[in-house]
Amino acid sequence: MRTLLRTAVSSLRHPDFFRLWSGLGVSQIGSQVTQVAVAYQLYQLTHSPLSLGLVGLFRFLPILLSSLLAGQLADSRDRRRLMLVTQGTMLVNASAMAVLTLSGRTTPTAIYVFVFVSGLAFAFDAPARHALVPNLVSAEELPNALSLNITVFQLATVIGPGLGGQLLIVGGPALAYALDAVSFAVLIFQLWRLEYRARVVEKPLVVSLDAFRDGLRFMASRPELLWLMVLDFVATFFAGSLLLLPLYADQLLHVGVRGLGSLYAAPAVGAVLASLVMASRPPLRRQGAVVVVSVVAYGAAVALFGASRSFPLSLMLLALSGAADTVSMVVRNTVRQLRTPDALRGRMTALNQLFFVGGPQLGEVEAGVVAKLTSAQVSVVSGGVLCVLAALALGRWATPLLRLRATAVPKVAAET
Repeated sequence: MRTLLRTAVSSLRHPDFFRLWSGLGVSQIGSQVTQVAVAYQLYQLTHSPLSLGLVGLFRFLPILLSSLLAGQLADSRDRRRLMLVTQGTMLVNASAMAVLTLSGRTTPTAIYVFVFVSGLAFAFDAPARHALVPNLVSAEELPNALSLNITVFQLATVIGPGLGGQLLIVGGPALAYALDAVSFAVLIFQLWRLEYRARVVEKPLVVSLDAFRDGLRFMASRPELLWLMVLDFVATFFAGSLLLLPLYADQLLHVGVRGLGSLYAAPAVGAVLASLVMASRPPLRRQGAVVVVSVVAYGAAVALFGASRSFPLSLMLLALSGAADTVSMVVRNTVRQLRTPDALRGRMTALNQLFFVGGPQLGEVEAGVVAKLTSAQVSVVSGGVLCVLAALALGRWATPLLRLRATAVPKVAAET
């Protein structure tokens, strides 16, 4: 058992990775607390599923608008310094939202502006963060590091929503936003402590379509990467309905604010268990088939949750959806990082963001519109069913995806 545990956390023996990993864990708890606060506060102001769905649009728009620049910045600048800027921006944004809420002047427009600014900072932060990790561990330990990153994210989504629910009861959304600001400060402190420094001299930044096309050409040469992104987008677009959880907690399951925190945390409980298992075992061999099966299981769990009127059963189904989604996520991230050269990691992460973030955020808009026109249950159930059908169709016709197998660490990854 002790040997298994050491294997599961082997990449944490690198001090710099441990500092980044622990700082991200604290920051992500704060972000999850804020996610609950935003949904709760907006629902209290509007009582509209469409208004909740629009949050996804304002999260995705900055990523769509800035992906060209964000990827090139991550590939031409010190990634640690870039993260210091983005995390500082999010700290100021969360602090401003706390003050605004405390003064009683919050409006739906203010919430959307807050979400947009957060999304803009995240758009620049994610390529730098994902591209930085391979610089802190060896290529052989990269799959373990990626699994641990997902584990700490999922732990945050277990702790954060429950904590967010309690903070809403004790001090309202203002206290939640204040805690988020403190969590960003913790990550900034850990980033300052990193001993790693970029080994290349920064070049003058010239934003060009040619540099972006380099990323597109590389992705075209690796069709399995493109199909993984497409599958992720389609699945999360159709099943992106978690922003309707406040409506479920209030009108369908009748569990209140405390139950809302549990509903948000349930997918992460399954995800943590799945990510720990993935971190402690060798990479799966039939990676393409595993991703397709995982997405089918994810969609089925979401559809069944949508039809459930039992709180315990709903928690179980959400946990299953989180576990299935995590298996898919670990495999996709491992494949992408190991098959991408360091010089292109920022741009590939930026491209991946359009799929990885665009799917669930635009899916929330779709879910809100369908819920407005029909009902929340119809929206969630139909989304889960369409997710299953889309995954089966791609599994049938996307040949490069089905042929995807685990191999030895490619030479391209060793160049980091």
